[in-house]
Amino acid sequence: MNHALDAYWMPFTANRQFKKAPRLLTRSSGMHYWTDDGRQILDGVAGLWCVNAGHARPKIVQAIQQQAAELDYAPPFQMAHPKAFELADKVAKLTPAGLNKIFFTNSGSESVDTALKIALAYHRVRGEGQRTRLIGRERGYHGVNFGGISVGGMVANRKMFGAMLAGVDHIRHTHDPARNAFSVGQPEHGAEFADDLEKLCALHDPSTIAAVIVEPVAGSTGVLVPPKGYLNRLREICDKHGILLIFDEVITGFGRTGNPFAAQTFGVTPDLLVMAKGITNGCAPMGAVAAKQSIHDTFMSGPEHLIEFFHGYTYSAHPIACAAGLGTLATYEEEGLLTRAQQLQGYFAEQLHALRGLPNVIDVRNIGLVGGVELAPIPGEPAKRAFNIFLDCYDKGVLIRTTGDTVALSPPLIIERQQIDQLIDTLRGAIQRAA
Repeated sequence: MNHALDAYWMPFTANRQFKKAPRLLTRSSGMHYWTDDGRQILDGVAGLWCVNAGHARPKIVQAIQQQAAELDYAPPFQMAHPKAFELADKVAKLTPAGLNKIFFTNSGSESVDTALKIALAYHRVRGEGQRTRLIGRERGYHGVNFGGISVGGMVANRKMFGAMLAGVDHIRHTHDPARNAFSVGQPEHGAEFADDLEKLCALHDPSTIAAVIVEPVAGSTGVLVPPKGYLNRLREICDKHGILLIFDEVITGFGRTGNPFAAQTFGVTPDLLVMAKGITNGCAPMGAVAAKQSIHDTFMSGPEHLIEFFHGYTYSAHPIACAAGLGTLATYEEEGLLTRAQQLQGYFAEQLHALRGLPNVIDVRNIGLVGGVELAPIPGEPAKRAFNIFLDCYDKGVLIRTTGDTVALSPPLIIERQQIDQLIDTLRGAIQRAA
């Protein structure tokens, strides 16, 4: 092993394999990365689902540079700086109607835990402190903090870490290849999976349940698109029983499905909306939770000099992150990027579903500019086929992402048709070579 690589324990990485054959990125611009040996790599996953506007965009770069020189840090407790309010106002104009209070964090994981804490505290302030149970979903990914892995449902992310939070239960995931394989857009079948929530209400008593959290599109588990009517049914059940509905839009937020947020794409408004990644185009760590006015106002009681919600982070609304966010939102607006997926999703779906029939391709899923290609695993070696395809694509100049034996694609929203062709053609060749 190269000793220069030894000290860094890499996250979500096969460390030993990587350090034998490092994949080092040293520069980026537009749709591309460049490696330490000068090769150009087409970014097929927007960095890590976050670089929605493409790399090294001038307005964002300039905003970060100027802010670092002007105000590098401001304490967020009992103090603030102007750009925090400016960014919150602009984000609130993009979120679904009514979700107009913005609480800043530093990541999707922190945003999830923040939303869960808001939900629990909200019920307690309302005099329903018995509502302590949280409901997640199988195969859900909600970051890696203890709250997120507790409500999350990806086994590998949970199995090493003990009992986690008490009082958490899960509804089934919606993946139903027997009925829905190769669906273009939303699957026709599966709205009834939402009725699992009614079963948990019967089991636990709905008056004990604080919140349900789901990703509108489950991303990190392999792009599971919600069946038609499924999210609407969850909303109905939550309303019936006084349960808060939380959408984790860390991946789907900021244009991925053709609207600013997937809640707007699917026409279902949650009570709390979790975001991160695309809020700063991946240029600075930042996340946020959008809350309904009524939830926020519930906390605004008691003496005015007392803190209403005992939660926050040293770097909440960090000035440099806020500047990056403002530069990002300006770039999205000027280039129409938050709705650009509507123009490209038809072509993207057509090219993606052309992979059907290739060796070991057992499902293809898509919505907006996100796609998943599920592969039959190598017997006795789960995830190896997809990992081999990942390495092959990288060698051929394209960056993809894998989760288990599913290939996930989520290119920057600036992608052009010829780059979609390159992305899919490269993946096609790698799938064929992995047969």
